Amino acid sequence: MKLFDAHNHLQDARFAGRREELIAACRSAGVAGMVVNGCQEADWPRVAALAEAHPDLIVPSFGCHPWEAGRRTSRWEERLREWLRRFPRAGVGEIGLDRWKPDLDFAPQPALFRRQLELAAELDRPVSIHCLRAWGMLFDLLRAGPRPRRGFLLHSYGGPLEMIVPLAKLGAWFSLPGAFARERKIRQRALFQAVPEDRLLIETDAPDQLLPAARVRHPLTDPATGRKLNHPANLEAVYEFAAALRDQPLPRLAARIEANFRRLFGPLPPAEPLPPRPTD
Repeated sequence: MKLFDAHNHLQDARFAGRREELIAACRSAGVAGMVVNGCQEADWPRVAALAEAHPDLIVPSFGCHPWEAGRRTSRWEERLREWLRRFPRAGVGEIGLDRWKPDLDFAPQPALFRRQLELAAELDRPVSIHCLRAWGMLFDLLRAGPRPRRGFLLHSYGGPLEMIVPLAKLGAWFSLPGAFARERKIRQRALFQAVPEDRLLIETDAPDQLLPAARVRHPLTDPATGRKLNHPANLEAVYEFAAALRDQPLPRLAARIEANFRRLFGPLPPAEPLPPRPTD
């Protein structure tokens, strides 16, 4: 059974020095594909290095997250375009809108989101979207377009139930994280019971969004802080949660997720020579 992680952050600094060990554990657990999302210019090279080292496993994605809008350089858009040209199957993400995070300036976010969406549409790349407490504006921006023909991912979808069908008609997929298995996430679980089967994906969002402790297969801690981290090999446990939530046999769910993943992100390429890296 092949497993596909639609959204994680394997390049995260909290995984430093352990990424190859984590990847080996993922392969052993049946993970056959994962989308690794960059959030700012500084981590795009780490995403690229992972994709170069593991082209059969990793789909790179490059974007400027709303939390990182203030750290952009004057060349951010030029650099983003360069990375996307270097990796023809790369996505745009993680991008989005956020009115939840305290003290985060919302003013630059819509224009930043729109420009990255336009670039994804121009190149027809999949988009991974973060949204918190800005669903009305997000819908309006997506509806106004342009949007990539292949569609976009709403990772860890937590928006209104009544928006699922309209968003799906615009091209949305919805990815379920293991954190929604927590008892307090009643509303979010109901959302994912309503997501159309052909629009469902699974994610870990590693190193964040931990599963409930009883479901964790691969415990991991941050050596710098002692805090628990979400190991990307816990994807198998997220699949099991999703199968129970959707009342489906696990193999059937896995086959559906694989088909959905390939529709949005395309096939994973074999190792092949790449052109020279972008330079500053």
